[in-house]
Amino acid sequence: MISITENRFRLAQAFTISRGSRTEARVLTVGIARGGVTGQGECVPYARYGETPDSVRAGIENLPGDVTRDALQAVLPAGAARNAVDCALWDLEARLAGRRAWEHMGLAAPGPVVTAFTLSLGTPEDMRAAATANAHRPILKIKLGTPDDMPRLEAVRAGAPRARIIIDANEGWSPEVYADLTPYLLRLGVELVEQPLPAGQDDMLAEIARPVPVCADESCHDRASLAALKGKYDVVNLKLDKTGGLTEGLLTRDLARRMGFRVMVGCMVGSSLAMAPAVLLAQGADWTDLDGPLLLSEDRLHPLRYDSEGVHPPDPQLWG
Repeated sequence: MISITENRFRLAQAFTISRGSRTEARVLTVGIARGGVTGQGECVPYARYGETPDSVRAGIENLPGDVTRDALQAVLPAGAARNAVDCALWDLEARLAGRRAWEHMGLAAPGPVVTAFTLSLGTPEDMRAAATANAHRPILKIKLGTPDDMPRLEAVRAGAPRARIIIDANEGWSPEVYADLTPYLLRLGVELVEQPLPAGQDDMLAEIARPVPVCADESCHDRASLAALKGKYDVVNLKLDKTGGLTEGLLTRDLARRMGFRVMVGCMVGSSLAMAPAVLLAQGADWTDLDGPLLLSEDRLHPLRYDSEGVHPPDPQLWG
């Protein structure tokens, strides 16, 4: 039996990117019960990709109750609906087998991974205050993507002089803006820029110098999207809600590495249940951005543990 529940988790503060703001994380939780055991998975329907809670729910409701992971890959496309079901099936399989998910997958035991912490878009003054408050974190991810980004970036660097910095422009720049800002990004120690140009309008990236590595986010979904990224991007950002689950996520990660891409593992804003399987995907990643629970004012029972080592693998009572 497959159950679907909508959950809302309040954010600790409003989260703003170039496309808008939110004050809560609205997620769907999928439960799959078989043999007296239930596996769970979470997804975040994302409007940027044409998803709504209703459309994602409808996709899941059309599945047969005995769907397998192999069958799932062909029945649903990559996206939020398949992600929640795929992760719930991995959780279910592990519980039925009486083993941790990574043992069931034949993977090495995972360890903690250092994660970025995201500062949402705001005034330079607000972003400097946020950077100062989080200057102890090893990596800060800065949401930008407007014509007035340099004062914000300067403010963040002033507030957190020793933190590593990555930038997410959320498709908000032009080739000219990227080229103009590059000397300043280098001076301020920015080590990565995510999706500076809109997906589908990013061919110019193949024709300009990229001294600061460029990461594909909205342009990268699953294995099928990788070939078109060669020559334009240096890094791919893998999110389970884009790959359609951990099954495709692992395959996409491995293919991306064989193709010469570096790998970032990211997330939508969700709870610890959404991040838990992504911790397995993030093992050995070049960058990790699994800070969703850190942005919430409330979380699941048995939440992921975050400390100076990073985000730790999940408690078995949460997932896997």
